[in-house]
Amino acid sequence: MNMSGKQTTALIIIFIYMALTIVLGLVVSKRKAAKQAKQSNEDFLMAGKSLGPLVLAGTLFAANTGGASTTGIATNVYSYGISACWYVIAAGIGFVLVSFIAPYFRKAQASTVPQIIGKRYGKASHIFTAFTSIAALFMATGAQIIATASIINVVTGLDFRTAAIVITIVVIIYTMIGGFQSVAAANLMHVIVITVGMAVAMFVMLGNQQVGGFAGLFAKAKTVTDSTGASLDLLSMTKIGIPTVIGYIAMYFMTFPTGQEIVQTYCSAKDGKSAKFGSLIAGILSAVYAIVPAIIGLMAYVCIDGYASGPQKNALADATMNFAPAVVAGIVLAAVVAATMSSASGNMIGTATMFTNDVFRPYINGGKQDDAKEIWISRVVMVIVGGVGLIVALTASNIISVMMGAFALRSAGPFAAFICGLFYKNVTQRAGFISIVSGTIVAAIWIYGLHTPWGLSAMVPGGIVALIVIFVVSAIERSMGVAPAPELELEED
Repeated sequence: MNMSGKQTTALIIIFIYMALTIVLGLVVSKRKAAKQAKQSNEDFLMAGKSLGPLVLAGTLFAANTGGASTTGIATNVYSYGISACWYVIAAGIGFVLVSFIAPYFRKAQASTVPQIIGKRYGKASHIFTAFTSIAALFMATGAQIIATASIINVVTGLDFRTAAIVITIVVIIYTMIGGFQSVAAANLMHVIVITVGMAVAMFVMLGNQQVGGFAGLFAKAKTVTDSTGASLDLLSMTKIGIPTVIGYIAMYFMTFPTGQEIVQTYCSAKDGKSAKFGSLIAGILSAVYAIVPAIIGLMAYVCIDGYASGPQKNALADATMNFAPAVVAGIVLAAVVAATMSSASGNMIGTATMFTNDVFRPYINGGKQDDAKEIWISRVVMVIVGGVGLIVALTASNIISVMMGAFALRSAGPFAAFICGLFYKNVTQRAGFISIVSGTIVAAIWIYGLHTPWGLSAMVPGGIVALIVIFVVSAIERSMGVAPAPELELEED
């Protein structure tokens, strides 16, 4: 492997960043151990429910900002122009919308989505939701490993397989060492590097004479055409289409309340107010940040000769290596690694939490809580998630399809049942289960049978069907004298 001086510098900076992440996990873990001799599994996986709004916002933002939100946006500029940034703007809107119900996650006296579902709808719904949620997080972890390893592979020349293995080991170590507390602390570092680092790098790259600042970049963008001579319309903010934007917003609004890595963060808030304001801050941060990877991707397609011949694999990385100084390029790549690593670690923590709470404790350990044993089990699960994620990364290649499929299959079915479980008194147990299964099946057919018509997320048809089913079946059952499902007991802050 022969690397240029810039490639070597970038790789060194990335590895230094990884080392700092592991050290941070060790420091936080030791401080936690010094304060509390016996650490409970809730403390390990839920940060002792102690996160304030700023730490919560950073954790939410970092957990959601992964490969699709960085390299994915930059690459999609070819197809959608800078309107590709709607993928992350929609996430910001989703965080704002979910902020109004975020305090209820904290009050539900549960730490996983399947737990909340199971409390209202019974064992069958609990098991089905746990299975789909865990499977989705396996897929999502693999997607983040793909994104990180591909960046290192393309930019530095390091073998993809080797890069994937290194990334997996690093994420497992720092996640397993300190649990959610250390991940939350590392996520604050990730947020600073992602937002500040990439934003500064963007302006540095704009100053490159080949780019010519915003004025030069936008002027050149207007003249870029495809192989047929047609304008690519790279400056459009509407090219992506209204159905796709609506689908993105619906996807995030539905997946945030049913995605374990997000719900677990809300449940780790010190109180309901922190959950609400943390979500609002994360939403604003996401919406503002969205334009950064889009502008960097625009530089690649506009300023690199021959680049606009078709969508490329790593527009963000290629623009960075072409137009940024070596150190700045290293920082940008470290930011991408930070984003994908934090998302992968959130997935590992979420899977471990669901397995210990929804499988091990109720069905293997006879309903008994054993903190020491559960922490050990959680760490074993994290290693397994990393291993399965690595297999996914080495056998799949399309990060967007993996992520969208994971989101839809885990959330399209449970969303209606989850929201009704919190706010609708007259829902019945059987209606909840039928709704969850129906929405999941419709989402699967929409993706794998119909191949996502009109670019509309499977969340929309799956969620609509699930919502209709839960109200119709509940109404039919109540007319037959079936009692509503027991309501959730919400604790006060």
